[in-house]
Amino acid sequence: MKDAQNNQLIAALPDDVYSHWLGQWETVEMPLGDVLHASGRSISHVYFPTTSIVSLLHTLESGASAEVAVVGNEGIVGISSFMGGSSTPYQSVVRSAGSGLRLPVSALMRAFEQVGPVAQLLLRYTQALITQVSQIAVCNRHHSVDQQLCRWLLFNLDRLRSNEMWTTQELIANMLGVRREGVTEAAGRLQKEGVIRYARGRITVMDRPALERRSCECYLVVKVEYGRPLQGQQAFEP
Repeated sequence: MKDAQNNQLIAALPDDVYSHWLGQWETVEMPLGDVLHASGRSISHVYFPTTSIVSLLHTLESGASAEVAVVGNEGIVGISSFMGGSSTPYQSVVRSAGSGLRLPVSALMRAFEQVGPVAQLLLRYTQALITQVSQIAVCNRHHSVDQQLCRWLLFNLDRLRSNEMWTTQELIANMLGVRREGVTEAAGRLQKEGVIRYARGRITVMDRPALERRSCECYLVVKVEYGRPLQGQQAFEP
């Protein structure tokens, strides 16, 4: 299955596991806004995004939500399935439409419980995901909206493999947990300086090096950590 190789975790699987899973996973379309996992619900399938991006959201009783992590073609959605949890604390929502692979949790667990290369790969990936969650929490607390926006854009660029993305300032504000006016002002400054171009919901990054310079250290910390799960096989190099 050619599409499977577009996910870096699947591409790093041992050949015997890859061959065994061929008859068990299925390619699925992942439309914008699709809820893959609901908070507090049990998980029947895990997802390996190939061309889509999934947000892990934490929602408060008031209905307000914020993005705690993002998963693209470098990872898997549904780590609670093999971390001992019967349900997920986050809501998994498709933020950038595309496709992915869906695998029954039972198939994943059979490979994970053998305590071999699959378990090692998934645990190293989980460490990277935890680093992203904690770094985003620090970033949202200590860094400016301008820096957060740059970090958020870079996270997306790495997973889209493109310099363009479709989104709205309201959506970005919801993901970052900040006021929309703050995102509007920050995006306006980036556009004025020629770093991005924004029109009708489409953001085009014109100067990625400048975007990286304006981002906080959180982006680099997370990027480096995502190089570890596949060390010795394939590094995550956006």
